[in-house]
Amino acid sequence: MLSPLIRQVALTVVALAPLSAAALVGYSCFVEPVRLSAQFLRGGRAPRLSYSPPDEPGHSFYFARAIYSGYGGRWATDYPKADQQFLAVLTRLTGIDAYEMDHPVPLDDPELRRFPFIYAVEVSAMELSPAEVEGLRSYLLAGGFLAVDDFWGTSEWARFERQIKAVLPEYEIVDVPLDHEIFRTFYRIEEIIQVPNVDQGEAGGRTYERDGYVPAFRGIFDDKGRLMVAINWNTDLGDGWEWAERPRYPLEYSTYAYQMGANFIMYAMTR
Repeated sequence: MLSPLIRQVALTVVALAPLSAAALVGYSCFVEPVRLSAQFLRGGRAPRLSYSPPDEPGHSFYFARAIYSGYGGRWATDYPKADQQFLAVLTRLTGIDAYEMDHPVPLDDPELRRFPFIYAVEVSAMELSPAEVEGLRSYLLAGGFLAVDDFWGTSEWARFERQIKAVLPEYEIVDVPLDHEIFRTFYRIEEIIQVPNVDQGEAGGRTYERDGYVPAFRGIFDDKGRLMVAINWNTDLGDGWEWAERPRYPLEYSTYAYQMGANFIMYAMTR
């Protein structure tokens, strides 16, 4: 069982206007680790959760994390700390009226359409049910935005590709060029950086996992040219959010992760 104690996290944030050089300011937030069952931690299937309304309705933005069927409960990787720290920084960076707590939502829940942005991690573990396939497809074609993160190498790509092709079989997966507007909606991103997991980041040296040597940003566009699915492959933005407060975790990685996340949110809310 994970510790139920609340931990104070001293969070270093990048708090300057878009396109400026980064500066550091102190920020604190409180994070309570999620409690998971022993079966969940041993790698069983994810527990079935249903959507529940937020405690504080009426905010402009909710960070909706996708709950999907699959093995190991891997939809919850970095949850909830990464989500909550990202939200604390997002509010400071952008001024968005964001609900400050994490907010997981199943892909087959009708309430999914309430949220313009959803985030899914370790997507090679997905085994979507027919209801989840239909729910995610309906959401995306209705104007929703999915950002996926933290999966590595050719075998994990193949597993994710099978799942997303079941959702959007008629749409092509393409590389998104750096001159696309998503790289300048709030911050100007000049290169794709490989964000390593916390252990590799603090140790220095290699940043890749398995055969995921080169980071990539790919996407799926709808018929009108709107980016529906943002695919962060061979990188781990979530660890950049979750461990930004650790002195040995390189600022380069956490800065990039927060800037990319802010751009995703701004794009999702304005397109």
